[in-house]
Amino acid sequence: MLRTLVLAAGAMLLLGACEQNQPTAAAPAPTAMSLAPTAAPQTYAVFFDTGRSTLSAQSMNTIRQAAGMYKTGGGGVTLTGHTDTTGGQDENMQLSQRRVESVRGALVREGVPDGAITTSATGETSLPVQTADNVSEQRNRSVVISFAAMRQMSDADYCAALSARYRQYRTSQIDEEAARAMGECTTNPAAAIPILVKNLTDAKIPLPQRA
Repeated sequence: MLRTLVLAAGAMLLLGACEQNQPTAAAPAPTAMSLAPTAAPQTYAVFFDTGRSTLSAQSMNTIRQAAGMYKTGGGGVTLTGHTDTTGGQDENMQLSQRRVESVRGALVREGVPDGAITTSATGETSLPVQTADNVSEQRNRSVVISFAAMRQMSDADYCAALSARYRQYRTSQIDEEAARAMGECTTNPAAAIPILVKNLTDAKIPLPQRA
């Protein structure tokens, strides 16, 4: 009997020790705060004929697309001019600079502020497509337009910013369609934004940055 009691007491002590040494569950890691989505960098390439810096109709279409990207919140604009490997290096460096200036001027005429544009002319030293010397490659006869990534406003916030810009410039006369769109900024901003952008653009009113 005594032996049974001793064995039982020993088992209880051993069980208690195991429960004390059992590791406690780790507290769950704190959930990271979600950040506003960041727009991915967007690039466009404007192509040129051999030895030329003039803009074709296709090039102007690309530039208009890039200007539209800026107006909807594309961030700072960087222009990088390139040439292919035909011709001399000094000549190509000057040619890439002329190409950059052609694109820069066209962007400004399409409504992109000159102060938002930075430029770099690389000639044949930094080729988008690597080739041997004296190779005519259209993809290297280009100016690359790139936009810095930036955090974008929500649709509702951007719609509100467009509305404020509209009221700032159109203090005495508000278009009926624009008035309806402004009223939808909280309920249906995705539908209201294109209407306000068109009204501001048609009136040659600068769009607010979507940042």
